[in-house]
Amino acid sequence: MDFEDFAKIARLSRIMTITEKIDGTNAQIFIGDDGEFLTGSRTRWITPEDDNFGFSRWANEHKEELLALGTGRHFGEWWGAGIQRKYGQTEKHFSLFNTAVWLEEFDNARPLCPACCRVVPVLYRGMFDTAFINSTMTGLMASGSIAGDGFPDPEGVVIYHEAARIMFKKTFKKDEGGKGQP
Repeated sequence: MDFEDFAKIARLSRIMTITEKIDGTNAQIFIGDDGEFLTGSRTRWITPEDDNFGFSRWANEHKEELLALGTGRHFGEWWGAGIQRKYGQTEKHFSLFNTAVWLEEFDNARPLCPACCRVVPVLYRGMFDTAFINSTMTGLMASGSIAGDGFPDPEGVVIYHEAARIMFKKTFKKDEGGKGQP
């Protein structure tokens, strides 16, 4: 039998980043070392002919600009007109998840996010504390969606715990039961 290490335990009292959880559809762009360009949903690769709310078509139309994202997988939310909550938008938007890469407030030497993309709004960054999560949600509900220009029905937040490298979501509706449950 192969020996299995016990995983290192991350410390809870470390930095977290809270971003707005946008209600759209998960999307990804993959750029290979050889320039390969693929688009995907949360569960499968998609193409302009077999698309997910037009994301693959949009990404291929903006391919030259999106190649500036660099090699790797780039996950985000495809949201706006015609998708889930719609947020009162007349267009669709692609908002990247990895705020540490794409927001200058973390490091002004970072590359600029392509103009055709957005980055999910950062609502708080600091030491992990559930009181900050709750107060951030209270503020988001009071002000409305940051991504959707004050749209009065935000979905919730995503909490990224940097030391554990794990994300959690907390939603305003059905948070205890989850999707598809009362």
